[in-house]
Amino acid sequence: MTDLLAKLYPDHLATLKQRSDAALAKADCDHLVVAAGQPRLQFLDDRPYPFAVNPHFKHWLPVTRAPGSWIVYTPGQKPRLVYLQPRDYWHVVPDAPAGYWVEHFDIAIIRKPEEALALLPTARERSAVIGEDNAALGNMLPNNPPEVLNHLHWHRAYKTDYELAMMRVASRLGVRAHRAAERAFRAGASEYDINTAYLNAVHETENELPYTNIIALNQHGAVLHYMDLNRAPPAHSNSFVIDAGANFHGYASDITRTHASKQAGEFQDLIDAVDAAQQGFVEKVQKGTNYADLHVHAHHVLACILREQGFIRMSAEAAVASGVSGVFFPHGLGHPIGLQVHDVGGFQKDESGGTIARPPGHPHLRMTRTLEPRMVVTIEPGLYFIDMLLAELKARPEAKDIAWDKVDHFRQYGGIRIEDDVACGETAPENLTRDAFAAAA
Repeated sequence: MTDLLAKLYPDHLATLKQRSDAALAKADCDHLVVAAGQPRLQFLDDRPYPFAVNPHFKHWLPVTRAPGSWIVYTPGQKPRLVYLQPRDYWHVVPDAPAGYWVEHFDIAIIRKPEEALALLPTARERSAVIGEDNAALGNMLPNNPPEVLNHLHWHRAYKTDYELAMMRVASRLGVRAHRAAERAFRAGASEYDINTAYLNAVHETENELPYTNIIALNQHGAVLHYMDLNRAPPAHSNSFVIDAGANFHGYASDITRTHASKQAGEFQDLIDAVDAAQQGFVEKVQKGTNYADLHVHAHHVLACILREQGFIRMSAEAAVASGVSGVFFPHGLGHPIGLQVHDVGGFQKDESGGTIARPPGHPHLRMTRTLEPRMVVTIEPGLYFIDMLLAELKARPEAKDIAWDKVDHFRQYGGIRIEDDVACGETAPENLTRDAFAAAA
């Protein structure tokens, strides 16, 4: 894998330089300065929150554990890495820079954060400084020019070959752990123990994962972001929703699967229907597909499933128009993914900024752009039996068209979500997630 990344990295770096040149020209800036960032301390304590590197920093190089470091790029020059290796016996000191990428940077090692100031552009120079407020060092203050961020965020949607290779590995790591978690579920493990099985298989700590795992048994699957991890297993594990990913050199995978126990055949039938629909949505991740339109299309397909399986008596069109489909599918179809699990630029109108509004009645959709080759998005339809939303539906006129006995019976299963990471290609999508499952099998 290292040989492949070494081969792909120079073109990736050249692409970042080209994008940065254009962004700096728009903002009339001479330098791009990117802070890795600093840990934040918990309130009234000296204990830091887990460090999360600036995504703009790890876009340039596969380094995620170097707080206090900086990248400086000046058009026409070799990028500089100012790398903090502090003299410290309280914490682990970051390893010296090594690997396929180091030859592409002028690297300066510093021992104290303030030593960076002599190696960064001066306050008199026009610099776009990208970072959080706590990354400020002396007169080097993050200013995050909108012209620069808009341009970089727009183009970040288009993954280089190097980035796609990273994301394929992240998918393989996530799939390996998903398979371990399913085995634990089949063995009757608790949510806590299923999560432990996942961590053992992915070989990442909870803080290294791209997001907190969702490990939900039975009714807990109706809580979209359930993270409580009960220590004791339920008397009967009828259903299992797992939404969990992995990180590889700062690139994320985001995978969701729903499993039914052997005695829950009726729930497996519903899972199979959603799975088939999901694969149909994946096939539409093609050049020219409007993501917001695909989301609305998903509502119609899922409403058909609800009607065919006897949960509703109204037509799919009526279910979508009245908002009934949103009771059972209350979140968006997916989102951009890459350096961040919910990556930036999903609503941008163009590289200069602007916003493409969500369709009316769909406030939780996370992307409205038109798909183009090299974009990577998640496709994650769901059907849920959420007590709060169902109670609201019961008070509406449409309640007469709901088969409440069947709906109430399915509350025990919580819900269904199936999610793949999908790259838009020139002629056909690449399903990073299903390819990884197929390889693992």
